[in-house]
Amino acid sequence: MMRKLPLRNDSRRNFLKKGVLAAAGLYILPRHVLGGKGYTAPSDKVNLGAIGVGGKGEVDIDFLYGTGKAEIAVLCDVDDRRAAETRGKYPKAKYYKDYREMLDKEHKNLDAISISTPDHMHAVQGMAAMQLGKHVYIQKPLAHDIYEVRMLTQGAARYKVVTQMGNQGSSGDGVRQLVDWYRAGVIGDVTEVFCFTNRPVWPQGIQWPAQKASVPAGLDWNLWLGTAPYREYVDNLVPFNWRGWWDYGTGALGDMGCHIIAPAFQVLELGYPTEAQCSVGNVYVGEFKQGYFPDSCPPSSHITLKFKGAPGKPDVKLHWMDGGIQPDRPEELGPQEIFGDGDNGTYFIGTKGKMMCGTYGRDPNLLPTSRTAQTKVPQTIARVPGADISGHYNAWLEACMAGYGSEKEKNLSANFKVAGPLAETVLMGNLAIRSYDVRKSRADGKFDYPGRHMKLLWDGANMKITNFEDANQFVKRTYREGWSLGV
Repeated sequence: MMRKLPLRNDSRRNFLKKGVLAAAGLYILPRHVLGGKGYTAPSDKVNLGAIGVGGKGEVDIDFLYGTGKAEIAVLCDVDDRRAAETRGKYPKAKYYKDYREMLDKEHKNLDAISISTPDHMHAVQGMAAMQLGKHVYIQKPLAHDIYEVRMLTQGAARYKVVTQMGNQGSSGDGVRQLVDWYRAGVIGDVTEVFCFTNRPVWPQGIQWPAQKASVPAGLDWNLWLGTAPYREYVDNLVPFNWRGWWDYGTGALGDMGCHIIAPAFQVLELGYPTEAQCSVGNVYVGEFKQGYFPDSCPPSSHITLKFKGAPGKPDVKLHWMDGGIQPDRPEELGPQEIFGDGDNGTYFIGTKGKMMCGTYGRDPNLLPTSRTAQTKVPQTIARVPGADISGHYNAWLEACMAGYGSEKEKNLSANFKVAGPLAETVLMGNLAIRSYDVRKSRADGKFDYPGRHMKLLWDGANMKITNFEDANQFVKRTYREGWSLGV
């Protein structure tokens, strides 16, 4: 079945002028069918385009190719330096710097798109691909703000495409073991869970550099900025430290939250949070002088989110701690035993016991850890085939082949129906952080911070803070002129 898709984004209006209509992503036709009479298919693999192909993008591409189910057809990156190694690995792949040009010229040759760019570009790139009927794999935290995540989640259903977020641990055996223990009642009902990380491992809580720098050869700075406000290029931002700046990144929580909070979401069947509050670490400049750097994510934070419990279960309080902050070690954990994986972890407190795991849900343990090997429970959730994280990529490609609405698509660990509420929860934590730092001038020349120590009440269905209007500015950001999400 083939159908026409609406082309909404301004950057893709030229498709209409050319009369080009996108095929729906209901299923992937064999390449010899798409190519027409006389076309000999090189394979029946998923023809893949990748946007952002250095660093994590390179890792994603290698894993996808390594499944044996993907043909790397097109590469796209705004930075030739970052793309060089990946281009060398896949010399037959066409190369573009602007994803809009890539989609314009190559959309008929592509089945799916992998997106691993800075957070502020995920939504426009993902939406552009989905509106052309392309299946998408998008790195966590799916998008930069709550509104973007909601639009991507709705877009996946509207355009009937197969989706997966890049929190690969959600497909791991560890998370599924935690689910089995909980369903068996081994630790009773969980009312509180702690999620913690040593991130950030990049600068946060700092002032924007005053010294401008020359744009390196091979980097298109204007394209890199994309939806974000224009700024002059500075050193030590690209390719890694953008994570600590609100214009581009989502901080420690955005970087690790989807990995570490995901086990709690799957085990406890959480939805949108109902409340959020936080405290953040301060930065001091000079002798006892506090810095105020609202452009930069804080060096540490403790966020508390509340959720309605799943049917028949109590409400849940979830703590997020970053910057190396950790909860008290469980009494049941031996003095030499590692809490979580040392730097990161998810820790469940139940009415009858406790359990924990490390990053990605790995190394699940009941507490005391001696209970782990002794406790046998039925398997209630199917395991994802594949070695460790590669199964997450393989499952998405198999679902692309099976099509939207197939059992393989419905069972994906991080399709946007599942990943969307998780990503929104992560970004709700960031909304609380940014609301905490809202600053208002006073008549005496000093400042008030009305959001500090406030409990924010969240109407998830309507994406709105109901008791502090200033916080709602962080639900949806304003794009730079010339950029649009196209919804």
